Amino acid sequence: MHIPTIRHKHLLIAGLAATLAWSAQAVEIVFNPVAPNVYAYVGDTEGRTYENEAINANVGLVVTPAGAFLIDSGASFQGAKQIAEAVKKVTAQPIKWVINTGGQDHRWLGNGYFRAQGAQIMAHADAEADMRARGPAHLKANAPVLKEKMDGTEIVLPTRWLKDADTTLDLGGVAVQVVHRQGGHTPGDSMVWLPQSGVVFTGDVVYVDRILGLHPVSKTKTWLASFEAVEALKPKVVVPGHGSVTTLAKAQADTGHLLKALRAHMGKAVEAGTDMSSAIKSFDAAPYKHLKHVEVWLPQIANLTYLEMEQE
Repeated sequence: MHIPTIRHKHLLIAGLAATLAWSAQAVEIVFNPVAPNVYAYVGDTEGRTYENEAINANVGLVVTPAGAFLIDSGASFQGAKQIAEAVKKVTAQPIKWVINTGGQDHRWLGNGYFRAQGAQIMAHADAEADMRARGPAHLKANAPVLKEKMDGTEIVLPTRWLKDADTTLDLGGVAVQVVHRQGGHTPGDSMVWLPQSGVVFTGDVVYVDRILGLHPVSKTKTWLASFEAVEALKPKVVVPGHGSVTTLAKAQADTGHLLKALRAHMGKAVEAGTDMSSAIKSFDAAPYKHLKHVEVWLPQIANLTYLEMEQE
């Protein structure tokens, strides 16, 4: 009978610690049901990290009799592979379609993996210029964060561009409507509406639990129009771009009301000739104090909204 020596015990403990450390650094993707044959993975609400593999956004899955389709593909080839492995735990159906809901990295930089598997990849045509312009910057920014987890990631654009404000698709016998109102967070932002189940995947049109983000490519005017399109659907279930699966009322409280309040306040400030600093300081942030990162990001989005209103 072999009795482990003290040295062997130390090696075993060190090996176990290394295994646990590796596990802690691997994102766990689990698709949970939100309606019959409809699932969502709710990503981390923090920034991009090595641990969350920049899949810090929500991903959707719909299973049909003829195959599965994804809403968004993750931020890297390796991340997309993990998404595909998580799908296998839900269904044996192959992933035949992917819809990218916008031009942000975690919406589409996993496309290469799914294209290699033969999936058709779709997005609204308004996303193309943004993807081409910012894709290289996304790769460069994520490389030092994700390190070897970026291996194999390339800029792979959708294989089908949707051009209408409302595009109706039949994916495996399931009715799908892709709704686009000239974007918001990014120019290509679209919502994926499943009328049969009453579920809408909003992409970055809706944030809950954390403050929404604005970039130089973002436009609050079209973002609000996109949000109003979500309201018009009257969904039973809202799967936001960031945050927990939720209700329309919660989406209105955390995103819709904030967009309206920002535009109303900054619009009046610009019209009255109030300087930006004073306009930002006088904005009533109290209704949004519960949102993660509000202290840091709210002044930034107020700043960008003011600048946008100046140009309108």
